[in-house]
Amino acid sequence: MSVAPEVHPWSALLDLGRADGRLVREAFEGAREPITEPLPDELHPALREALSGAGIASLWSHQAQALKAAWEGPTIVTTGTASGKSLCFNMPTLDVLCRDAKARALYLYPTKALAQDQARAINAFGLTKQVRPAIYDGDTPGEQRRQIRRRANLVLTNPDMLHMGILPHHRQWGDFLSNLAVVVVDEAHVYRGVFGSHVANVLRRLRRIANAYGTEPRFLLASATIANPVELAEELTGLEEIALVDRDGAPGARREIAMWNPPLTDEALGTRASSLGEAAEIVGELVRRGARTICFIKSRKAVELVARMVGLANPTLKDLVVPYRAGYTPQQRRELEGRLMRGELLAVITTDALELGIDIGALDAAVVVTFPGTVASLRQMWGRAGRRGRGLAVYVAGEDALDQFFCRHPDEFLGRPVEAAILDHENEPIHLAHLLCAAHEGPLSAPDAETLGPCWEAHAQALVAMGELIERDGMYLLRHPEDYPAARVSLRSASPDSYAIIDTVNGELLGTVESARAHTTVHDGAIYLHQARAYVVDRLEIATQRALVEPFGGDFYTQPKKETMTEIEALLDRRDTCGVQLSFGRVAVTEQVLAYQRKKISDHSIIDLQGLDLPETTFGTQALWFELHDDLLADDFPLEKLLGSLHAAEHAQIAVLPLLAMCDRWDIGGLSTNYHPQTGRPTIFIYDGHPGGVGITRQGFLRFETLVADAHRLIFECGCQDGCPSCVQSPKCGNLNEPLAKAGALELLARMLER
Repeated sequence: MSVAPEVHPWSALLDLGRADGRLVREAFEGAREPITEPLPDELHPALREALSGAGIASLWSHQAQALKAAWEGPTIVTTGTASGKSLCFNMPTLDVLCRDAKARALYLYPTKALAQDQARAINAFGLTKQVRPAIYDGDTPGEQRRQIRRRANLVLTNPDMLHMGILPHHRQWGDFLSNLAVVVVDEAHVYRGVFGSHVANVLRRLRRIANAYGTEPRFLLASATIANPVELAEELTGLEEIALVDRDGAPGARREIAMWNPPLTDEALGTRASSLGEAAEIVGELVRRGARTICFIKSRKAVELVARMVGLANPTLKDLVVPYRAGYTPQQRRELEGRLMRGELLAVITTDALELGIDIGALDAAVVVTFPGTVASLRQMWGRAGRRGRGLAVYVAGEDALDQFFCRHPDEFLGRPVEAAILDHENEPIHLAHLLCAAHEGPLSAPDAETLGPCWEAHAQALVAMGELIERDGMYLLRHPEDYPAARVSLRSASPDSYAIIDTVNGELLGTVESARAHTTVHDGAIYLHQARAYVVDRLEIATQRALVEPFGGDFYTQPKKETMTEIEALLDRRDTCGVQLSFGRVAVTEQVLAYQRKKISDHSIIDLQGLDLPETTFGTQALWFELHDDLLADDFPLEKLLGSLHAAEHAQIAVLPLLAMCDRWDIGGLSTNYHPQTGRPTIFIYDGHPGGVGITRQGFLRFETLVADAHRLIFECGCQDGCPSCVQSPKCGNLNEPLAKAGALELLARMLER
């Protein structure tokens, strides 16, 4: 007797994708049986009673293991989405607060929404006599802040508030810091690259100030699955011997995975249908059939656009499909989160604002539009689906080179291990900035090496030479005690030197952009996006470091044309491989924006090229570079296409470098030249796009052979004729993708692989 196949809300959608070839791969994740353990007898009776009242009669095995590890020392938990990681740090923290009326705890979250969500979860335990939680962030009214400092024994905040609002004012937090027993760092995998390098310094400053008040708090961290959780925890906190809990004992839902590639519209040019249009169609079909859906998209503007497209195509669903992104007021965010929790909405279109562990109820489907940058993030997003027993996880590819590379290798993509999170807390510009902040919090001295790191004194002496610090009896103090250095340090930027972006219509400060990027992003005439709104730059004032903008409603965007030069400042490592001399070191990158191109949003066609008169900018960073030997460029190599070949090879390597380093293509820059004055040879440079560098190109240097092989495969397998966005064209090319020689790059990389 035959068994009828299961029918789900997405069955018809997948049938359609199979029929027209857009569904390039399907896979299944089987359900996982839970492993449970009893609640430990050692838990405080009030906490045991609260857990029972919340319906928790037993623990998943990893929760029990995490509790025991947390009682013994610093711990990081890295298990899957919806595996109950919050309980892993809530239990030991609440246990401490129940036992010691003076004890204090600090919870750090990367977003305000996560802190709100966790506050609701803690209040639900009903431990009102023992636990007094409070949120302390930028939305907290001024009149409540003093009461929170005095009364709360569990403060939920974010790294930005800790950096700006707590550590510089630590004397107001004296009682809290002198009793600080536990620090929880949730969603630790978010703290990588520039942001992670800043947060690592903030956490070291926290440990330093806590030590000054006589405490050494226990750090408990939770993370999505990454390749190096212990290393990340140690880099973030400066601690050693951190216990790892990574065996997931929670039940796992059965999940169907679908890779979806928009159809080609022009095979020769390699152009494809819009990934946003495909996403709107998929979401519309899912919600029309009753599947509660979450859709993740990178840009805020795209979030609004897809939500609008779904509503236009399905008018009856208009009020049931909503966008969610940064930039909303606190009241708007709370209202949307509440409606999601109560099941009043069928779908939410969001940026990564909801990637993290916010509980928005049971979802059936998760749609991810274009590769989010890392496999770890993709799996975190996919993990939001299937909490009612069976789910659908969809990846909608874009025309970007990496997306198309994955679509040609779906099995390899689905089997890819999660990446390692990299950061560098001693990145010089970042470390110098935080040493000034630390000096404001208290004079620097020899014992600070334990928390601030071994480079602190060399960097402090550099700050003395710069006139920022003074040395007195072995201690380093701010030259200007009235200074407030934390106000100049944005945790999202590698450089404290920045331009203010001002809306001239209402005088509002929209935000800042670091100086190294100002000329390329807010030059005269540039279209600048902020919170899904477009602005045109009326004037860039270099002397006052301001960009004056006004709202823009046109149908074009801009792309800068720039000239880039590199100067090798220090060689740190070198080896011969793939027929080239490969080097890694520090370089100075000098850029001059010469013009900008205006392009139509609808079809990316060029409107015109506008000239600019801007000075050069220079920043120091880390880079790999390789010099091509003469035998690679033998007589049969088309020398007239050498520059285009080098340029295309550079683009391909930048496109696949995120496979080796947990980063985004926009974090990397490059330069190719048929003659570099310092090497005397044809040379390709690939550099970290942030001042000082955070270790991205170091990964490329260490795994260069894989980088070359992946770049060759990317180009070889693309079916276009002369190069397209799916192989050698780059959306961020300063030369506007000229010249590019696809065939020459393919030949060059093939020769390198043969050596």
